[in-house]
Amino acid sequence: MRHVERSFLARDPREVAPELLGKVLAHDLPDGRRSGRIVEVEAYCGPIDPGAHTYRGRTARNATMFGPAGLLYVYFTYGMHWCVNVVCGDEDEGVAVLVRALAPIEGIDAMRAARGPAARRDRDLCSGPAKAAQALGLHGDHDGVDLLGGSAVGLWDDGTPPPSEPVQATRIGLSAGAEHPWRWYVDGDPNVSRR
Repeated sequence: MRHVERSFLARDPREVAPELLGKVLAHDLPDGRRSGRIVEVEAYCGPIDPGAHTYRGRTARNATMFGPAGLLYVYFTYGMHWCVNVVCGDEDEGVAVLVRALAPIEGIDAMRAARGPAARRDRDLCSGPAKAAQALGLHGDHDGVDLLGGSAVGLWDDGTPPPSEPVQATRIGLSAGAEHPWRWYVDGDPNVSRR
């Protein structure tokens, strides 16, 4: 496997998002590697997107989204869950792709332990953005890490191509910007999140 190229991510998130399907997100921990293949994503487009955290500009919370492509933007939601995004576009643009779901590859026993009794089946381990972050052991301390080298968290290309015809749909759980069809997922994959 090789790291995804920064130039691949330094584009419009609506172009990057469907092409991230099939890439591998991995976290190396003392108990081993936990990894999953990306099967569902959502694009967030900064100042043109009322659903984006960066719609109204830079804050302490969203500062990572304004960094260079390839950083991991991690945020806390609903007072209990972490979610992870891959920063895209140009520096200071404030755009990213939310990782909504993964198909588990490595460290499945560790993922089960991290997810607890809520994950009765393997398909329950990473079938949503908060589930995926919890299963991989990702949280606020990982905000701003470089996914493309030098950290324990990486975004990898193992040669698996994205689907030629991913399903495109509207994003989930938004009060503003929900009409945009900026969600893509692998058709028929059991790990895709449920509404």
